Amino acid sequence: MAHAKISMYMPPNVNPARADIAYGCLALPKLNRELQSNNLLTRQKALVALCDLMHDPEYVYEAISIGCLESLKVLLKDGDDLVRIKTTEVLHIMATHSVGRLGFLERDIISSLSLLLNDPISLCRKNMHKAFKHLAQLPEGAQGIVTCGLVPALVWKLQREEESIQELILDTLAACLQEDAIEALGSRAVPCFKEKLFSYNEKIRSKAARALMAISIPLEGKKQVWMFDVIPILVHLLQDVNMEVKANCAGALMYATVTTEGKYAALDSNAILPLLELLNTNFSTKVRLNATKALTMLAEAPEGRKLLQIHVPVFRELEADQNGNIRRAATVALNVIEWKP
Repeated sequence: MAHAKISMYMPPNVNPARADIAYGCLALPKLNRELQSNNLLTRQKALVALCDLMHDPEYVYEAISIGCLESLKVLLKDGDDLVRIKTTEVLHIMATHSVGRLGFLERDIISSLSLLLNDPISLCRKNMHKAFKHLAQLPEGAQGIVTCGLVPALVWKLQREEESIQELILDTLAACLQEDAIEALGSRAVPCFKEKLFSYNEKIRSKAARALMAISIPLEGKKQVWMFDVIPILVHLLQDVNMEVKANCAGALMYATVTTEGKYAALDSNAILPLLELLNTNFSTKVRLNATKALTMLAEAPEGRKLLQIHVPVFRELEADQNGNIRRAATVALNVIEWKP
């Protein structure tokens, strides 16, 4: 005779830490109500379920339309660490979608997220910075971060955060600086970026050089890069083992050498030879293009033009390159190098 036997194991594919999701169009309204519950476990389970759903942009759109962002803004101030961790995780997942980023801007999520800049839980801060990084990919998002006055705070945190978060901050700042670099220039961002160029972490070196490239676009940025003696370091890093570091340092030099002071600082650091080495076809298009443009800037100085005239055949070869951008840059470089007063 058969006997009923109850298993001691949980059924397969059941997560006891996640709230049950209602069917169809009832799912998100139910979760939104649970986010507002006074019961801690209910809020935690709802957030775990929401993390799974927010990978779908259609759910993100619906969540924003029914007011989930308002509920999440309240939970950012929750006293429970897990609630804040999962809330920031939901938000950074939403920020990976364009509809989520637009929703952030429409509902002022930036200022609410910024309250966690000094949160004692590093995972909360990391998720927050991931959200800012994704948001800054949108020009309006980068401008929103600047408008909220967060750039000085991000520069300050860059000097104190753990390395994985520093990488996120540098990504965010590089995007924001392309929109408006004034606040960063007034917050001693250039010396801070200079310090990060010495990091043992090649990703931080690369991202710091990219941030310097962005901050060098306005004239004041070019002046500060020269004043704080960043140019010799950039020249040295042209020989870095990492390809992206080489490319971004060449790009930063391309902007910094627009001014006369920048040109002569680079020439005094013997920048021409390492830049010429980067024109080799073994390097990436980005490296070669930035190096070509940087050399063009140096050729505008009489001393630089004289040194480069013996390397005209190198630029002639570049004029036959497969990449159209490199061909055009080589033509401009030759016009400058062969110019005679």
